[in-house]
This record gives sequence, C-alpha cells and structure tokens, in this order.
Amino acid sequence: MDRQFIMILILGFGFMFVFTAFQTMSNIEKTILDSISKDDESFKGEGYTSLAIIYLFFALSNWLAPSFMSVTGPRVSIIVGALTYVGFMISFLFPSTTLLYVASAIIGIGAALTWTGQGTYLARCSNADTISRNSGIFWALLQCSMFFGNLFVYYQFQDKTHIDKQTRDLVIGVLTAVAVLGIVFLLALRFMASNAEQDNELESKQTACGHAVYALKSAGKLFVTKKMLLLSLAFFYTGLELSFFSGVFGSSIGFTTKIAATPKEIVGLVGICIGAGEVFGGGFFGILASKTTRYGRDPIVIAGYVMHMAAFFMTFLNLPNSAPFKDTTDISYLDPPSATMALICAFLLGLGDACINTQVYSMLGGEYVNNAVGAFALFKFMQSVAAAISFFYSAFLGLYVQLGILVVSGTIGTIAFVIVERSFKRQHRLED
Repeated sequence: MDRQFIMILILGFGFMFVFTAFQTMSNIEKTILDSISKDDESFKGEGYTSLAIIYLFFALSNWLAPSFMSVTGPRVSIIVGALTYVGFMISFLFPSTTLLYVASAIIGIGAALTWTGQGTYLARCSNADTISRNSGIFWALLQCSMFFGNLFVYYQFQDKTHIDKQTRDLVIGVLTAVAVLGIVFLLALRFMASNAEQDNELESKQTACGHAVYALKSAGKLFVTKKMLLLSLAFFYTGLELSFFSGVFGSSIGFTTKIAATPKEIVGLVGICIGAGEVFGGGFFGILASKTTRYGRDPIVIAGYVMHMAAFFMTFLNLPNSAPFKDTTDISYLDPPSATMALICAFLLGLGDACINTQVYSMLGGEYVNNAVGAFALFKFMQSVAAAISFFYSAFLGLYVQLGILVVSGTIGTIAFVIVERSFKRQHRLED
C-alpha cells in the first residue's frame, strides 16, 4: 500500500472513533436530555436546540476555517477540532442548560475546523484516479461509527422506559473514551504536500494574515460561481436530511409508544440500520469506484434520491405527526406502527445519504482540486446552515411538514447536482 492510502485509512479510523461518540450522542441526545429533565426539574436543555446551535456555529465558522487551516495546515486543524468533540461529550456528565449550549457552540466551531481539514487532507492524498475510491473508503470507515456506539446504546437501553443517571453516565463515559481513542489515531497523520495550484499559491503567502485573507477571498470568489451556486442547493439538502436522520428520526421512533413495548431501545437499532446503509454505500462505491466513475456521478445521486423519497413516504405512513416532540400514543396510517418498517426506512436513509455524499466528495475533490480548501468549506457551510435551520424548526413543526420540506428540497438539490455533473462531463469531452 502506498503512503497516501495508508493516511486515508488512518484518517478514516480516527474519524470513525471520534464520530462513534458524536453520532451516537446526536441520535440519543433528545432522549437523554428528556430523561435528565425528568430527574432534575431545573434542567431546561432541549436536544433540538442544542443541535441547532452546533450547526449554526458550524455554518458561521466555515467561513473562517480556511483561514485558520491556511496557517496551521489540515492536520492541526483536524486535531484541534476533534478535541472539542471530547469536551462536548464530557459536558453531559455535568447537566447544566448553560453548559450544554456553550459546549454546543464550541463543538460547532471545532466541527468547521475538523471537516475543512478533513476535506483538504483527503484531496491531498488523492488524484483524479483515486478520489472516488478514497472518498468511498473514508465514508465507509466513518459510518462504521453508527454500528458500535448504537449497538452499545441498544444493550444499555434495553427494557428501559426511562434512562436513569447510572445508565446515562456509563454511556457518556464510554463514548468519551472512544472519542479520545480517535484523537490518538488522528495524531498519527503525517504531513502531505499540497497537489493543487491554488493551495500552493495560498501556502506561498508570507504572513499569517496573508494566508487568512487569501483563503477567505478565494472561498468567497468560488461561492458566487454558477456551478457552486447550483451545487449549494444540493449541499443544502444534505444538511436537511442529515439533521432528520441523525436527530429527528430516531427520537420520533423512541417517542412513538405504540411501536414497541419499550420503544427507547429501538433508537439504538435505528442508528445501527442507518450505519449499515452508510457503510454498504460507502464500501460499494469505494470498491467499484472505477466502474461508477465511468458512468458519472449523477446516476448514483439519483438512486440516493429515490431511496430517500421511498423512506420519507414509508415514514409518513408509519409514524404520527406528533412523534418528534415527546412520548405519544398517536398513530398514523398504520395501527400499530411497524418497527420493521422503521428499521427499513433507517437503512434506506443511510444508503441514500452515502450515495449523495460520496459523490459530493468525489466531485469536490476531483473537480475543485485547485481550491479544495474553499470548496469543502463551502460544502460544510451550506450543509450546516441547513442542519441548523432544520433543528430549529424541528422543535415546533410536525413530522409531516418536515417530510414535505425534505421532499421539495431533495428534488431541487438532485436536479441541481445533475445539471452541474453533466456540465463537467461536457467540459471534459471538449478538453479531450
């Protein structure tokens, strides 16, 4: 194995462990905070609000992350950001509404550093022939995080209608330790030279201020190009669906009391099924990258869109409109609601997300290699803006309105991605 591929594997394992902690906590945060508020009436922390704050600060910080990274490099940016994930996990051991929201803001800033660094490092370890393979393998390793944490949660939450303090502290302690293990892997990343003209120009700036200003200007110029504005519609949808499957969907199932005798334990299974879809999709597109690249990225994105539409329709039939808020005995069109159908939807949500995100990574790392820092920062900016908006409205909009928003935005985003992909195809044919 060449050095670049080894670095991709280390990057993937590092993110897998860090996000075993964070993605698992995102999936159960609403449930955990609901149980804390029942034990401590002075605690007023709200799960959707916490997640909205994370993605709001993530969005705002994405404009500054390229400037930070231009001074420190992608490795330092990734590690500094990853440390904020550990701090966020620890905050749950000391329940405080203020601490929760402050930690949410800090991890939002850290997430921008982590993901901008990750996208740039991935691009530096890849070329036009390996970017699809590397994106798929990284994505598969990252989404393995959905298995381990949620499997642990499933066993810890079994037969529990209320998550007691002892169980909460055990889950949070274990997840924190796993996040620390991820940072150990990330510390093993080695320096990779830039393979892009724009990044080399950025690195030639003599002062830290010059680095930062140049990075910010280059991201701004890229954002107003026609192709990037169209891609922003697709990026926006990835944020909406991310917030839905990572925070709203699992909570909605846990609050639907008629779906099982102890619906809280199903929340862990939902995370596992989402992870199975993510890993299958990422692994499939990583192993068969040469064949999928031949036919273009658009058929894969369209396939992901179809899977998501099917999952949204089945969720509409299966879960009640009031499911995102609190325990409810309401039903939808199926009586009783089907746990099996919910788990199938979870798998489709994960697989569809893998279809879309691996192709977004492939496009940004392949087509925007000359400004990878700016491209990945803009992707995460639009994605996190959408996720913040989604978590804010999730606190008061019913499930059916949320599904309607996902259907409309998914359709628009998919059309926009296809237009850009076909434009790049025509451009490459002319160059050949």
